[in-house]
Amino acid sequence: MGDFKDKVVVITGAGGGLGKAHAIEFAKRGAKIVLNDLGGSGDGKGQSDMVDSAVEEIRALGAEAIANKASVSDKEGAQSIIDDAVAAFGTVDILVNNAGILRDKSFKNMDMADWDIVMNVHMNGSAYVTKAAWPIMYEKNYGRIVFTSSSSGIYGNFGQANYGAAKMAMLGAMNVLAIEGLAKNIWVNCLAPAAETRLIGTIPGVEVNPDDPDPMRHPKLVSPAVLLMCDEDAPTNKTIHAGNGRFQSSATFVNKAVEFGADVTYEDLLEQKERVLDMSDVEEMSGLIRVMRMQQQQAKKD
Repeated sequence: MGDFKDKVVVITGAGGGLGKAHAIEFAKRGAKIVLNDLGGSGDGKGQSDMVDSAVEEIRALGAEAIANKASVSDKEGAQSIIDDAVAAFGTVDILVNNAGILRDKSFKNMDMADWDIVMNVHMNGSAYVTKAAWPIMYEKNYGRIVFTSSSSGIYGNFGQANYGAAKMAMLGAMNVLAIEGLAKNIWVNCLAPAAETRLIGTIPGVEVNPDDPDPMRHPKLVSPAVLLMCDEDAPTNKTIHAGNGRFQSSATFVNKAVEFGADVTYEDLLEQKERVLDMSDVEEMSGLIRVMRMQQQQAKKD
């Protein structure tokens, strides 16, 4: 049963696709699952009871599971997800922020209402649910949190300024919460998935069959990365890309600083432009690395 036996796992957007795939894998290993899903369309319109069938599928595996149909983008709704987990199972051990929508359009043609709703569901929704779970994890000195990012944010993708901005914001949240959770055994990571889901079907010109996805694009091929980021020996402050049976990590790197001094001018910088932009000699940098280096520097001074 592995590390997940009797762990209480909350997964948002778990009525289908990636969220349901994650829930199935946790359930197979003995976890108790809270599946949240508003049941709206891929662009965030409407609502339904789709999560009920996912709960029944989880229960058929012999696992305990309940449904929550609140919107993560509503503060009270987000709180209700965690409240339901505590009422049913007594606590929260693992949170997978997976809920999301797409409203793709070039930035020139984008209605800012589409910007707002995508940011609210992805970034604010993830923050609201995490905020509700954080005190519980902090008090019990244990927690595993996954933010679902995307290559559209990490690398960029045409027509997804709203989605890409929200997804890159996940890395910023992870960087800070990994530091704040470190002393309390709360590990925080990001997932960048690739799979055939109904969300992808909202992209103009893209056809998918979420009920019968391509075997190499199946959401279940992403889930091993989520479990890896949530087990007892999970990393923290890492971004893992998963999909098509492939797994890899990405990180932020910086080059060596060009030192000028207090009298630097634009002309000085212009002369050294190539050195400033040269990325041939770099090192990884993350929030945790920065903190550790600052601690080391302070220790030397002391």
